[in-house]
Amino acid sequence: MAYTKLMLENPHNGKLADAPVGFSWTTLFFGFFPALFRGDWKWAVILFIIACITWGLSNIIFAFVYNKLYIRDLVNSGYRARGNANNVAASLGFEIPSINE
Repeated sequence: MAYTKLMLENPHNGKLADAPVGFSWTTLFFGFFPALFRGDWKWAVILFIIACITWGLSNIIFAFVYNKLYIRDLVNSGYRARGNANNVAASLGFEIPSINE
């Protein structure tokens, strides 16, 4: 389970995304399924292909980085943090723009 969750909102269409931050136990145990259930098709396909090549051992690596990749893709597609995300941004290593409420 991730250590915290970040609420992201797309200001253009109002969609909300609840993004976990930190280690992904679900990716470790279930591989590409968490990405598939989140609708993250790009990473679901990548995780599936790499897991097939490595016989599932890649899940260990992706458990550490998948949530960060997911948040980065959401931010790049226009999502903004609801509230203050400075503490989370510091742990991720990149800036997360926020919506002023």
